[in-house]
Amino acid sequence: MPRKIESLFVNGPAGRLEALLEEPEEGVPIEAALACHPHPQHGGTMHNKVVYRIARGLRRAGAVVLRFNYRGVNLSEGSFDNGDGELEDARACLSLLLARYPDLPFSLAGFSFGSRIALKLGGEIPGAKRVIAVGFPTIYKDREYLPKCAARRVFVQSTNDEFGPVAELEAVVASLPDPKKLVLIESTDHFFAGGLPQLEDAIFQAAR
Repeated sequence: MPRKIESLFVNGPAGRLEALLEEPEEGVPIEAALACHPHPQHGGTMHNKVVYRIARGLRRAGAVVLRFNYRGVNLSEGSFDNGDGELEDARACLSLLLARYPDLPFSLAGFSFGSRIALKLGGEIPGAKRVIAVGFPTIYKDREYLPKCAARRVFVQSTNDEFGPVAELEAVVASLPDPKKLVLIESTDHFFAGGLPQLEDAIFQAAR
């Protein structure tokens, strides 16, 4: 029986949001996960190659994954809202995911700008099994939301991330309370060039 892949629209606070729901390749879902994409004003969409790998790693671990486009991206209605509206979009998509799979535990994940959205959402909505922050951009200095997330946080970073240098991220992670983990992927840039398969494997391991 082929796995379930559904293109859908979510009713968001600024209009409908384009989304893609994918169940695991094998077996029934044992977890639900929301995957948030990078900055919409820098070409970020739910089809970004890193987000795709995040989603695939999560599905390999048994999760049903919902990816979505923030307001103003591709077929999603609305316009960019400096992160505040995008957080609302993520909240709306998580609500739909939890309504679809009410009996499953849930996790949050995101890449770059999306990692900030996932961590903020994890601090607002209790009960997440884990938050996976990929390519966390330390260039943004507003981090007051980080300690509010009580879920297990897994940071996955390129060894040569130009927007989140390892030394800076190590200091950020060290300042946070447990549970937490930092995983480094040998790759050449923020987008994990040369290390995408290893990134996917790290996501799979983090979600098991």
